[in-house]
Amino acid sequence: MKRKIFFIALMMVVRAISVSAQEDWKLQKDKDGIKVYSAEVPDSKIRAIKVVANYDATPEEIAGIVMDINTSQEWVSHLKSTYLVKRVSQNELYYYAELNLPWPAANRDFVAHLTRSENVQTRVITIDGPAVAGFVPEKKGTVRISNSVGKWIITPLDNNQVHVEYALHVDPAGSLPSWLVNMFSGETPMQIFENLRQELKRSAQQNTTAMLTSNNTK
Repeated sequence: MKRKIFFIALMMVVRAISVSAQEDWKLQKDKDGIKVYSAEVPDSKIRAIKVVANYDATPEEIAGIVMDINTSQEWVSHLKSTYLVKRVSQNELYYYAELNLPWPAANRDFVAHLTRSENVQTRVITIDGPAVAGFVPEKKGTVRISNSVGKWIITPLDNNQVHVEYALHVDPAGSLPSWLVNMFSGETPMQIFENLRQELKRSAQQNTTAMLTSNNTK
């Protein structure tokens, strides 16, 4: 029964982020082609966040980075540690992450369930990543996040570009005041999208180096 209630609540939050909040998004930041929006969520003091930007990449390249837990510390801000908990398939996995928060706040951690799907007609890739309970025991001194939903929507554009949209609503739990969370909620998403641009360049350089090395050894 509890799982059913949690599922219904989760779906309500997802709907608030992806549907009803669309007309209520307010621009918070606009820098270097990256825009951060916020919106009120029913029955929550924490605002939802949406980040959008275009990248010189393919949908598969963006999705590959998002789904690669081994490289997530290269571009996800404030990520202290992360590891794969369970891989169900190429398009589904569970992972653990711990986030560094500035003193005196305690670090937060969570287990997320990533699922990737693709529309074969539009080539739009969607990656859902809600927090889930269980899998990893709670750690002393770290606050467990259990209420979090996030979604990546990766849409191909012309000229080998993609439009990337990431929407997130998270309750950080613990004693952090909501006004403080909302005040700084735009900073980390902006940093993540800036880092993602650099991660794409790094990945492209590695692929080029690997190709050159392979050709030289033939």
